[in-house]
Amino acid sequence: MLKISKILLTICACIYCYKKCILKDKLLSLKMLENKSFKFIENEIKNNKVALFMKGTKESPACGFSGTVVAILNKLGVEFRDINVLFDAELREDLKKFSDWPTFPQLYINGELVGGCDIVRELYQSGELEKMLKAYTR
Repeated sequence: MLKISKILLTICACIYCYKKCILKDKLLSLKMLENKSFKFIENEIKNNKVALFMKGTKESPACGFSGTVVAILNKLGVEFRDINVLFDAELREDLKKFSDWPTFPQLYINGELVGGCDIVRELYQSGELEKMLKAYTR
């Protein structure tokens, strides 16, 4: 009987935590809808086939990781929108929440997050990035 009680308590605790997580996700979603940064991020991603949220600008990257991604995109001859996240702490934090990605740069192609520097570099070296760009930027 004691085992059954423990199992039931565990199940009830799991259901409680699950409901709490769902409620938290719904509240976060509502905050996202009202947030100016989220609207800005969505607009940039929607209106630019290739968007790079980075530290610095494509003319003057402010970190090596951003510079690497810019160099790769330039080698491929890709036109892209660069968005400098350095001077807006709220944008930086909100973009991390929006994308569920903790670092910069963040490359978006056709509205989808590709990833950061390491992923972009791997995709470039394998030839996959060029294929993705050709498929989505026509």
